[in-house]
Amino acid sequence: MCTPPSLPAVRRTPAVLVVLLAVLLAACTSGPAPPPPPAPVPTPQPEPTQLVVGVDDLGAGFNPHLLAHLSPVTTALATLVLPSVFRVDAEGVPRLDPTIATSARVVSTDPFTVTYELNLEASWSSNAPIAAEDFVYLWERMRVEPGVADAAGYQLITEVRSRAGGKAVDVVFSQPYPAWQRLFSELLPAHILKDAPGSWVGALTDGLPVSGGPFRIASVDRARGEVVLARNALYWDTPAVLDELVLRRLDDTAMAAGLASGGVDVTLPEADPGIRTALDGVFPAPRTQLAPQPTVTQLGLRGDSGPFADPRVRQAIGALVDREAVRAAVSPEALPADAFGLAPSEPGYAATAPARPDPVAAGELLAAAGWTRAVTTGRWAVDGAPVRLVLGAAAERPEDLRVARVVAAQLDAAGIDVTVIAPPAVDLFGQQAVPATPPSTTSPSGVTTTAVPPPGAASGRTPTPATPTPTSVVAAPGGVEADLIVLPRTVGGAPGTELASDYGCPTPTAAVSDPPRSSTGFCFPALQPLLDELVSATPRPTTSAVVERVLWQQLPALPLFQPVTLVVSTAAADAVTGIGPGPFQTGPVTGAERWRAPVG
Repeated sequence: MCTPPSLPAVRRTPAVLVVLLAVLLAACTSGPAPPPPPAPVPTPQPEPTQLVVGVDDLGAGFNPHLLAHLSPVTTALATLVLPSVFRVDAEGVPRLDPTIATSARVVSTDPFTVTYELNLEASWSSNAPIAAEDFVYLWERMRVEPGVADAAGYQLITEVRSRAGGKAVDVVFSQPYPAWQRLFSELLPAHILKDAPGSWVGALTDGLPVSGGPFRIASVDRARGEVVLARNALYWDTPAVLDELVLRRLDDTAMAAGLASGGVDVTLPEADPGIRTALDGVFPAPRTQLAPQPTVTQLGLRGDSGPFADPRVRQAIGALVDREAVRAAVSPEALPADAFGLAPSEPGYAATAPARPDPVAAGELLAAAGWTRAVTTGRWAVDGAPVRLVLGAAAERPEDLRVARVVAAQLDAAGIDVTVIAPPAVDLFGQQAVPATPPSTTSPSGVTTTAVPPPGAASGRTPTPATPTPTSVVAAPGGVEADLIVLPRTVGGAPGTELASDYGCPTPTAAVSDPPRSSTGFCFPALQPLLDELVSATPRPTTSAVVERVLWQQLPALPLFQPVTLVVSTAAADAVTGIGPGPFQTGPVTGAERWRAPVG
């Protein structure tokens, strides 16, 4: 019991007494404390909506402007993650992307000037604006970096000016350039890359550091063979529907099993009999569609040094290599490529290859170039030393290694020793001297490949040592020079620009005194005016045909085939994606920001 203490001797007014009594009574109250409020019941978090796409390989890296990084995965990531001022539609026509630029137009013809007004909301996922510095960075890199794709248009630019705090850009050209809408696609984040040494390659080998599109790269796990794209929460336009889009490396058997079990929704393998056989066991049968890739595989012939500096030798090798047999052995569903300009899948394509010379004509060309063939062994020599050619195929490109194996066997059967090397793609396509790395059964991307047989294996002879000789290989501090290179060339853009980029002579300028050479070092000055004409606003209708004839005569490369992707999808995936081949240059994942996760 609580006994109130005596009130102090003060003047007690009624109001004061009431307050004091309330305080004293509260002090006397006893009993247990009230129970704490119940803990909130945790709300179950829904699983992220996800769609899984099976792919053959992740590729060597993700810079879409590098020949070494060209792959279906790089195309997919560039389409969904990187900003482009123009994007091609299903007919291949460039259309302004209003999420990036509100306008782009020619404002002057003397000098030829294009003005871009950029979307004020467009920004990288780092919160940096997509701005003029990104234009400058791409322009500068495309002028000076080796092994880039389609550089000719950027080489015509003399100045890139910034206005309106970087949200307006003026681009000045040395001459009218009708294909200007093809420029400044797949912009890269200058604020991250411009000051990092080697960032043009290194920073983009295992991902893209920020996003300017509806998805961002959440993770790249090369050991597991998986790239996870997540919705870009900072994207300023309509957000992606899916939480995640997963690109997973799978072999043919795993692709078929995943489609059958529902663990894989779509697969994008290269079309070949192996995947067709694996899919025969899937029920219900998935839908299959063909999607030609925006590249052509070719056999480059080094034109600046070594035995192939003589065009007669290039012509002879072109006669000895059975291009159809290479395609049939490596990728029978690929499209035979018989031209230097357009790809077989493009409208207006026509074969320009001349009639194939017979082996007798090839022998006569080699003899005219000073080669001799031993009567007893049938092997070719120059100045009494055996000819030993070096054939380079990128270590990260399994199909290129298979091409190298077939070509090496064909030339061996014709009496020419060939040593196959497999350096990194960035080195092979961008450097004159490369490491003399032998092929491995496991590529750097983790894909098992077929080792290329040593010279002599096809005929049962004792393998010839891989030591280069002065007749075919130039020793250099960084390695050796490859006489032949299996490499891709881009197609689907502006044909004149592509021809000038692939086969033109680099022109020194005040800004770039030593421009990078082509992957094969080819330069034929008499051809350059015709290539310049194709890039200009008013080429003659006959110029393309003349260029094709000259290229077949000079043979800087031997076109082989256009790879084809097989788009495989379950009925459930079809219902939520509507997937198809897509626009030629951006491929089947175009529009993936609107895809939904399959139900069930």
